[in-house]
Amino acid sequence: MLALLGGSASVGLAGCSALLSEDEEEEEETDFETTEHAEKAQDAWERIVDNPGPDAEDTRTEAYIEIEEAARDDMVMLPMYHSKGEFFWYDNVDLPRVGALGRHHVKHNRTEVEGDSELNLISASFDELDPIMSTDTASGEVIVQLYDTLTNYPAGVAEVENQLLESFETSDDGQTWTFTLKDGIQFHDGTDLTADDVKYSFRRLAESEFSERSNFVTSSTSGLGIDHETTDDGGIVPDSLAIDVVDELTVEITLQEPNPAVLDVLTHTGFSIVPEGIVGDVEGYDGEVSHDEFRTEMANGTGPFEYDEFSPGESVRLVRNDDFYGTVASVESIHWEINEDPESKFTYAMEKNADFFEIPTSYYDADLIDAETDDNGREFGTYGEFENGETTNYLAVPELGTYYFAFNVTNVPAPVRKAVAYVTNHEEFVNDILQNRGFEAFSFTPPAMWPTGRDGYQDWVDEWPYGVNEMDRDGATEVLEEAGFTEDDPFEMEATVYKTSPAFQDMADELARRLSGVGIELDTTTTEFSTLQDRGEDGDLEMYSLGWIWSWPDVAYGHFGFEPKNTDTSKMPNEATGYYLDWQANLEDES
Repeated sequence: MLALLGGSASVGLAGCSALLSEDEEEEEETDFETTEHAEKAQDAWERIVDNPGPDAEDTRTEAYIEIEEAARDDMVMLPMYHSKGEFFWYDNVDLPRVGALGRHHVKHNRTEVEGDSELNLISASFDELDPIMSTDTASGEVIVQLYDTLTNYPAGVAEVENQLLESFETSDDGQTWTFTLKDGIQFHDGTDLTADDVKYSFRRLAESEFSERSNFVTSSTSGLGIDHETTDDGGIVPDSLAIDVVDELTVEITLQEPNPAVLDVLTHTGFSIVPEGIVGDVEGYDGEVSHDEFRTEMANGTGPFEYDEFSPGESVRLVRNDDFYGTVASVESIHWEINEDPESKFTYAMEKNADFFEIPTSYYDADLIDAETDDNGREFGTYGEFENGETTNYLAVPELGTYYFAFNVTNVPAPVRKAVAYVTNHEEFVNDILQNRGFEAFSFTPPAMWPTGRDGYQDWVDEWPYGVNEMDRDGATEVLEEAGFTEDDPFEMEATVYKTSPAFQDMADELARRLSGVGIELDTTTTEFSTLQDRGEDGDLEMYSLGWIWSWPDVAYGHFGFEPKNTDTSKMPNEATGYYLDWQANLEDES
C-alpha cells in the first residue's frame, strides 16, 4: 500500500517561463500545487490488477471510477468530446460498412474501386510498420493490410470472429486456451504459418525492447494475462511465457486468471503474426533482418496486401497478395498519400485523387447530409453535392473514442490545469467548433462503457466541479489568484495540437481567448502527429491534444494509461506506456 501524500506537493517545474528568469536554472523547486490525487489513482489501478477475477467486478468498478475522479480532480486530462466517425467516398468505391471500433480494422481486400486498379487514400504521419510498435490509427490502418491476427473485428464491428484461427477450446477453469490455426496459410515469402510463429510473435510483443504494448500479453486487466516469470527488476524472464506449441498448428496458452476478453484482446494489431525469427530482438534468435529494416523497409505477414514501398512522411504503397488465403483483393494496390494539412487534403480529395476521405469542419455543412440510421446506430446515406459537383456516400458511426486536452503535470501546475477546465463550455465547443461532429465528454470513459451504466454516468456529469456547459472565468480567476497568477503576472503555456485536427487548433485558440486576462497566457502550436508523440515521450509538452479509441470494449483497456507510474515519460516508450502526464512525480514511492 502506498502512503497518501495529502495536500499540495512541491515539484521542480521545467519549462515554465512565468516562473523562471533567464538567469535561473532550467529547473527550480517551487511550492505550486501539482497533484493531490496521484496516489489515489495508483492505489485504484493496483486494486484492479490485484482483483482480476469475475467475482471482483464490484471492486474493479469502484476503482475505475476512483481513477476517473483522480484524473478529474487533479485535472491531468480534460475530456473534450467523444468521437463520431464520419466517412465520405465516391460512388465508384464500394467499402464495407465500418463499425464502432473504427476504420483501422478495415481490410481492403473487400473494397472495390470501379474503373481503377489502385485504392487511393490519405494518411497521417507515422514512423513504423512493426506491429509491436504501433500505437496510432495511421500505422494500424496499414499494418492490418499486411498482417493478420488470430481473431478480428470485421470492419470494426464489435463482433469478434476467427481470422487465422480454425477453432479454439478453453479448459474448465477458463485459464488454458488451446488455439488451432487454419491449415495452408502462407506468409508473403511463401513459408507456411505455424504455431511456432504464433509463440514467437507473442514473445516479441512481451519481451522485445521495441514493444510498446508488452502489457497486452502479461496484464490480466489490460491484456491477456499469460502466466510468466519476472526478473528482480520486474521484467519478463526470456521464454518464460506459458505458451506451449502442441503441434505444427496448435498452440496453448495458460493465463494467470480466467479472462473472458481473450478473443477480443487478440484482435489488436500488436498480436499480428510474423515469421519465427525474422527479427533478433528476443533471446534465442539472431534475426533474418535488422530491426531498422523491419520497421520501415519490409514486411512479411499473411495479410491481403504485401509491402511495396514506404517513405515516412510522404507515402505508403502496398500491392495485392495474390496467394491470400481469404478473399483476394480486387484492386491491385493501395496507395496512401501522407498529408496532414487539412486544406491540402481536402483539395486532394476534391480533385478525386483520394477515393475515401474526411472533410475538414471548415468545409462541412450538416444540411448536405441525407441519411438514415441503421440498427447499429450508424447513419448511412449521401452527402453533397460538393463544389466539384459530386455527391458522395456518407457514413457516421458513434465510436468508442475520447478526444482530450491533457497536461504534463510537472510542467503545468494544478491551478492552471483547473482554470482551463473552468473556462471550457463543452456544449459550445461541440456545437460551434465541431458542428456537432462529436458528443460532449466529461469523462475519459464513454457513456456507453461507463462502469455503473448510463444513469451512473449522468450522476457523474451532475457532479462535474468545473461547471457543466458553462464558462466560469470567475472560477478560473480565483484558482489562479490563489496560486499567484494574475493578468499582470500570468503563467505562460504552450498548447500543442496535431495538424490533422484543425478543430483542436480552434479549441485551443478559443481557450486562449477565454483565458486572456485571468492569469494564463496560452500560445498554440501545431505539429505533425508523430512529432507530438515523440515530444510527449520526451516529457517535452505542456498542454496537448490527443485521442483514444478503444480497440476492444473494456474499461481497463484505456485506464492502464492513467496508472501514475505508467505515465513516467523518462521510461517511455518501452518501460512506460501510459499517457504523457508524468503523474508519477508526486508519488511517495516512484519505483
